Amino acid sequence: MAALTGFSAIINARVCWICLQASVVLKGYSGTGDKGETSLYGGTRVGKENPRVEAYGAVDELNSQVGLVRALLRKGRVEDWLRGVQRDLFTLGGDLASELVSANVPRVDRGHVAGLEKVLEEVHAGLRPLKRFILPTGTIAAAELHVARSVCRRAERRVVALARVESINPEAIPYLNRLSSLLFDLARLVNKEDGGVEEEWTHD
Repeated sequence: MAALTGFSAIINARVCWICLQASVVLKGYSGTGDKGETSLYGGTRVGKENPRVEAYGAVDELNSQVGLVRALLRKGRVEDWLRGVQRDLFTLGGDLASELVSANVPRVDRGHVAGLEKVLEEVHAGLRPLKRFILPTGTIAAAELHVARSVCRRAERRVVALARVESINPEAIPYLNRLSSLLFDLARLVNKEDGGVEEEWTHD
């Protein structure tokens, strides 16, 4: 009986959430953020300047930037990899929007990090070793990948700042760290495959 009661509570909570989302869709807005506050997953109200909101907001921005890169790429392995990254980033955003004690929330785990590491090793093995820093440029897609890499670094800093004041999923920071490295190598790979120029930085 207790199990059924708990299950019913979960169902009721999900129904309420669906109803709320439906009302937002019908109007296009909810009005609940007009006083500078927003809700975390689970209902906790916090200010929009809250470190947790800053963290998942930066991840959202990163996801949009990765989507822009995908729009510039032809279908192929790089675009496929980035599609997977976008799905991971949705998971990470929801992860960060939830207090660690929340139940039934998908979270990034060691498997997500290992997946990035596998792709990173494959990509890195096909690139020439760097002897100098390179300028973040080349083809449009490669340059946008460099933007994605720098946005990822900022998202990582926001998540680190959050971790200083609240408990978070310990895999969140490693995931973003590996992703920024992958985005850098993907920018180089796209330049290599599409004939972009890889400009080395030299001190005048």
